[in-house]
Amino acid sequence: MAESWATLGIDLHVEPTGPGLRRGLTDALREAVRSGRLAPGTRLPSSRALSADLGIARNTVADAYADLVAEGWLTARQGSGTRVAAGEVVPPSGTAPHPRAPARPAYDLRPGSPDLASFPRTAWLKAARRALTAAPHHALDYGDPRGRPELRAALAGYLSRARGVGTGPEHIVVCAGFAHGLKLLGTALRSRGARTVAVESYGLDVHRRILAGSGLDTAPLPFDHLGTDPGALSGADALLLTPAHQFPMGLPLHRDRRRAVVDWARRTGGLVLEDDYDGEFRYDRQPVGALQGLDPDRVVYLGTASKSLAPGLRLAWMVLPPGLAGEVAAAKGGVDTCGVLDQLTLAEFLTSGAYDRHVRATRLRYRRRRDALVAAVTARAPQARVTGIAAGLHVLLRLPPGTEQSVVQAANWRGLALHGLARYTHPAARAEPVDALVVGYGTPPDHAWSGALDALSAVLPG
Repeated sequence: MAESWATLGIDLHVEPTGPGLRRGLTDALREAVRSGRLAPGTRLPSSRALSADLGIARNTVADAYADLVAEGWLTARQGSGTRVAAGEVVPPSGTAPHPRAPARPAYDLRPGSPDLASFPRTAWLKAARRALTAAPHHALDYGDPRGRPELRAALAGYLSRARGVGTGPEHIVVCAGFAHGLKLLGTALRSRGARTVAVESYGLDVHRRILAGSGLDTAPLPFDHLGTDPGALSGADALLLTPAHQFPMGLPLHRDRRRAVVDWARRTGGLVLEDDYDGEFRYDRQPVGALQGLDPDRVVYLGTASKSLAPGLRLAWMVLPPGLAGEVAAAKGGVDTCGVLDQLTLAEFLTSGAYDRHVRATRLRYRRRRDALVAAVTARAPQARVTGIAAGLHVLLRLPPGTEQSVVQAANWRGLALHGLARYTHPAARAEPVDALVVGYGTPPDHAWSGALDALSAVLPG
């Protein structure tokens, strides 16, 4: 019994200083509360547990607690223990106040996120229980830097069936999101002597910054009604593109250009980095198959759970040509940096068919949202025009020339978060200015969708 009460205590880091243990402990606890390290309502260890942790007499701790209760820093109630008193803590002079979080918009139509309210919590929890029950003990160790073999095997089967990707588990590396995968690829490319990655004229600036951080230059390629034009690829060592559904312009890469891209890679020895960020969401027909299927030796396929499930899972995957998988795994530092339990759960989610069921259900929901958006724009804002294929979680909304900035500003005033096309344009792109909005319809929950459409219609030119 001598150890049972000590092991049930609450951990608290405190260092009594100054003359006398009682005064030193009192001062240390008071400063922890004053500085905000101990938040209002925080429960403190019992006097017996803290005295054992600090190696001092229990009465000394009890007296220090009593002093602070009398001063109003702590409260002590039977059955509730000793806690930090409620109320706002005034920080010491010279301490900078914590910045307030920016106000959330009333409606968020920025692209990039799914409807997080539709995350399949119940099905995911069941898969997690099954996966954890079946997992061997060694699965909880540091593991293979390529990722858990269960997930890589499940991904190989799913990607072959659903996306036309030709691969085996040995060529797949799991990573913590697309950005993490791109960083690893940038490191591997630079170590191979690459200097320039060709990119699309329209895309995410964060991807260009990641490549630049690896020491790689980015050169934009022309874009037209057939998609990205690979005719200007001379001098590039690799190419990053979104062939199934160009982001943000919303067009698939024309079949002739798909072939031209692969021919370039074969002829020059370059690599194609295929970002298949939303390839599962095509609404008017079967999705376009992955470019990787045309040449698994020259195309790196990158997929993610961010759009189909949730960005917070931090799970993505790369299907790599032979020889490159080892280099990318080494760039991870020799250990698996992704959560093992989520990897095992996703593997179970894929193999059980729960992932397919979830994707089919969300595909129907997003199709209805896109249809409603197109109908609302057509009826209420005839000067605006939805372009691009029926796919993904965003549309490109063309505006009259010269109106993009004013529309985005008006939306901000109304609490509507919107992005204009200008923020996705490569600064070195040689293209005619296009006024447009990149409208995401995945983020708002179902109950807020009609309100979001009303807010959008109110800021569009009539």
